Amino acid sequence: MKMNSIIKMLLVGGVCVASVACQSKKSAETAAPVEVAKPKVTTAVVNVQSVEQQSTFTGNVEGYAVNNITPQQPRRITRLLVDVGDRVYAGQKVAELDNTALAQAKVQLENSEANYKRSLELYNFGGESKASFDAVKTAYEVAKSTYENMLENTTLTSPISGVVTARNYDNGDMVAGLPIFVVQRINPVKIFINVSESLYSYVKKGMKVDVTLDALAEQTFEGKVSRITPSIDPQTRTFQVEVTVANGKEMIKPGMYARVTMNYGTRQNIVVPDQSVVKMLGSGDRYIYVYKADGTVSYQKVELGRRMNDKYEVLSGIADGDEVVTSGQVALKDGIAVERVNE
Repeated sequence: MKMNSIIKMLLVGGVCVASVACQSKKSAETAAPVEVAKPKVTTAVVNVQSVEQQSTFTGNVEGYAVNNITPQQPRRITRLLVDVGDRVYAGQKVAELDNTALAQAKVQLENSEANYKRSLELYNFGGESKASFDAVKTAYEVAKSTYENMLENTTLTSPISGVVTARNYDNGDMVAGLPIFVVQRINPVKIFINVSESLYSYVKKGMKVDVTLDALAEQTFEGKVSRITPSIDPQTRTFQVEVTVANGKEMIKPGMYARVTMNYGTRQNIVVPDQSVVKMLGSGDRYIYVYKADGTVSYQKVELGRRMNDKYEVLSGIADGDEVVTSGQVALKDGIAVERVNE
């Protein structure tokens, strides 16, 4: 009897377990599949626009002409006649040097001149040979040249009109090595910039440019290309351009930091919001997600041109009329389905 009861209980338990398992299987079969949420993005349609082709380069302002005033030989300074910031004109005396050697040269010149005149008179009357006369004449010319050179290097003058921008000595100093003064002509001024090799065919002598300076931030000056170096630096792949800027009021000073903007005309290219551009980590490549008609996005590598405030010029990689993703790119990958939530 006990054995029969145990068997009955096992049979009943097995039926119950089987019943529960069947019910669980049916519940799993009838349960709705879990739907994964699509990343939400915003998009914008992009089009071809006229884009001004501009490039900006930096350089330092220099005087149009720069002259270092110094004697040919070391001399002691007797008196400085100008100082830094003074305006000087061509031929103006700027310094006097010790004239002891000049006095000696003057005496020698006077003696040589007297000998020359006496020898010339004798030579004209046949009282002296040509060889003797030529020797006296040569001695006189050497003495004269020496005196004129000494005179030129005793009273120094400025060869150009401009502004004194540096003084390296005081009264009584011995001149050696450095110039006494540096004089610069600052109307006009010039700026040297290094331009990318790819732009060589666009830069023309005489073309106008815009110049801005950090020290005069609220103003833009007009300059022009005055010289183009006819060779490319193989190390930097750039060529040097000289820009001249009129400076009638002399507001622009040598040494100022300048930005030169060149305009090469316009091109028809696609313009996109800067928010749509994604940088590939570990490289300089740029990408844009393009929204497709089937609700997915495509990862497109692009070549960028100018940046214009909050927009980029795109040279290649996407087409006119494409709809690009402008936000939500963090959760995206190529070919993924997305939910567009444009307002």
